Amino acid sequence: MERKVMSKDELTSRRDDLLVLYAAKHAKSKKPVILTKKERKVLGIGRDEGRASVRNIRIASGKVRLLLNQIKGKSIQEAFAIIRNTPKAASTPVFRLLKSAEANAVNNNGLDGDALYVAEATASQGPTMKRVMPKARGSADRIKKRSSHIMVVVKERPEIF
Repeated sequence: MERKVMSKDELTSRRDDLLVLYAAKHAKSKKPVILTKKERKVLGIGRDEGRASVRNIRIASGKVRLLLNQIKGKSIQEAFAIIRNTPKAASTPVFRLLKSAEANAVNNNGLDGDALYVAEATASQGPTMKRVMPKARGSADRIKKRSSHIMVVVKERPEIF
């Protein structure tokens, strides 16, 4: 079953219907409807956040997750302070990734840099390289070299009066 490709004029005229459709969840999977890149751009979905991701970074995802769990939900300045003062190997790549997400939010989407907070931060397992290394008494054993994919999403905190 193929979806109909709509023109920009048709998308703008059906904007309200499509936003309601996007907000509704699928009955079984509870996931939102998947829109094309063109539909997301015309409807303005994703313009309220800044994303950055890095793939195949040579550090185990569990070690990165320890740091990411500390910064979730924190303001951007507080997250930078936590990362700078944490003596973990994952601090440098996460710091760079957070700076990139902040720059994407400010430059591409015009968000206020002072009101940003870390909305999502995930680390998933990447490919594992297995190297054969020599062991005692002439035998050999495999060593797993783990890698991970890291994604950070920053959003603008809503003002509460």
